[in-house]
Amino acid sequence: MISFKTVTLCDKPWVDEIVRAENSRSADYNFGNIYIWDKYYRQLICRCGDRMLTKLRYEGKPAFVFPIGSGPLRPAIEALQEFADFRGYPLVIRGITKEHREALEAEFPGRFSFEPEEKYFDYIYRAEKLATYSGKAMHGKKNHCNRFEAENDWQFVPLTRELIPGCLDMLAEWNEENHDRLDPSISFEHDALIRAFAAFEKLGLEGGVLYANGKIVGFSMGEMASEDCFDVHFEKAEITMNGAYPMVCRELTRMLMAKYPKLEYINREDDMGLEALRQSKLSYRPEYLLEKYIARVKENGDP
Repeated sequence: MISFKTVTLCDKPWVDEIVRAENSRSADYNFGNIYIWDKYYRQLICRCGDRMLTKLRYEGKPAFVFPIGSGPLRPAIEALQEFADFRGYPLVIRGITKEHREALEAEFPGRFSFEPEEKYFDYIYRAEKLATYSGKAMHGKKNHCNRFEAENDWQFVPLTRELIPGCLDMLAEWNEENHDRLDPSISFEHDALIRAFAAFEKLGLEGGVLYANGKIVGFSMGEMASEDCFDVHFEKAEITMNGAYPMVCRELTRMLMAKYPKLEYINREDDMGLEALRQSKLSYRPEYLLEKYIARVKENGDP
């Protein structure tokens, strides 16, 4: 039977190998996200051939993640089923993309039911559009950036270890200023962000910092999810400073496009079912939403 273990930084090399083989634009699989959100999801991992198996806790209940990687799918699913049966709980698999759904249906016809999880759909954007804010629909974002540039002596620089203390100071101010409007789940995001900063280099994270008049007013951080897509884990900016958020988004995208010639898409992750966050993400005009499903083993008699 498979044996799950706690995620540590030592797991990064073999997980990265599997993530590269999967080459998905989804935010669910890259090592950085698995590691930094460990406190919230209590994720455990193990290797099964050339696939990674992941167990987590979701709303207090055990669940699994689709076994990403390469090689035969059936042994990995059967290993999860055996483990779930031994523990006495149903086999529930989350983070199922359309491609994963097709693979499961092909390998196990009629065995699983699928339910969309809209609050976890990833917002995927064309990098070129975020780098230019071109087109009528993005005219407002461009105007905000023009105003920011006109009103401030600004610069955008790569995020380094030396800049992290300043980002933490800005984050503390941001949390205090936005406390009344924030969802309680923000505490878990704060923990994940601190964990990301602590292991910034070892996780291979990268990002940028926005300065205005000598002061940090925004930062962003993430990692490559696939050959053509960068996953933005965090983006913070002074909400009272007109144009700060669009500037962080635009400048990070420009920086990444200069570094990664194959970059075509930016994943700005999900909206967690929060209406304000949903409207914010929609305002940047996503190219598409990367759909995700929950897969459950059908009970006898289920259609």
